[in-house]
Amino acid sequence: MKKLKINRRRFILAGLVLTPALALADACWVEPHWLKVRKLRLGKEPPSHRFVHFTDLHHKGDRAYGESVVKLINAQSPDFVCFTGDLIEEPEHLAEALEILAQIKAPVFGVPGNHDYWAKIPFDGITNCFAATGGGWLLDQSAVTHDGKVNLIGLTCKSASQPPVPVRPGLKNILLMHYPAWVKKLGLQQFDVMLAGHSHGGQVRIPFYGPIVTPFGVEEFDLGLFATQNGPLYVNPGIGWFLSPLRFRCRPEITVIEI
Repeated sequence: MKKLKINRRRFILAGLVLTPALALADACWVEPHWLKVRKLRLGKEPPSHRFVHFTDLHHKGDRAYGESVVKLINAQSPDFVCFTGDLIEEPEHLAEALEILAQIKAPVFGVPGNHDYWAKIPFDGITNCFAATGGGWLLDQSAVTHDGKVNLIGLTCKSASQPPVPVRPGLKNILLMHYPAWVKKLGLQQFDVMLAGHSHGGQVRIPFYGPIVTPFGVEEFDLGLFATQNGPLYVNPGIGWFLSPLRFRCRPEITVIEI
């Protein structure tokens, strides 16, 4: 049997052909549902609370995927869970999305995203769902955890300036907001951590360049942990997708945070 000779030129040519094909396959069929758990510890003192942050579910009817997200959240045994907007895009997916989130075995606190407003859905069902977990749907409101030690402040997409609800001295204060660039609207208020979504991390990130495109309300805060004058800001890449079901070097994520 005659052996196939592969010279340097053929090897390079094969690489040039296969690399884009493999990248496309990864972006289309691997990363969009390849859930990642990222762990962060904030502050110099030993942590007293452990919680999960997730965002931008954009539920479109994939119940199995949504339930896999909840299963992964529950596996972390969090004290509470934070959600920073964009539950759905179309109203017909709301009921199923709430059925899925109702399976979370910890208090869930959340705020709406721009798509939750654009879908023109009533928030009553979401309010009831989050309340049933022991948490709350925070529309420019705050809520204190059951142990009385953490104050969660929810900033809506309709807030014109800094949060109308102030921090509580003596408690750990966590700000939930959808648009990460709104950190620039917070004046001098200090938070133990601020959580945001909306960016999806760009969904497609090019090595040594970053995201190809990000939506409005993101600016330089596209993904990850940022030090700001108001405290640490974490921007989660989200669970779902918008416009195109592609992810490249930007896996969907739940974030486990200890403070």
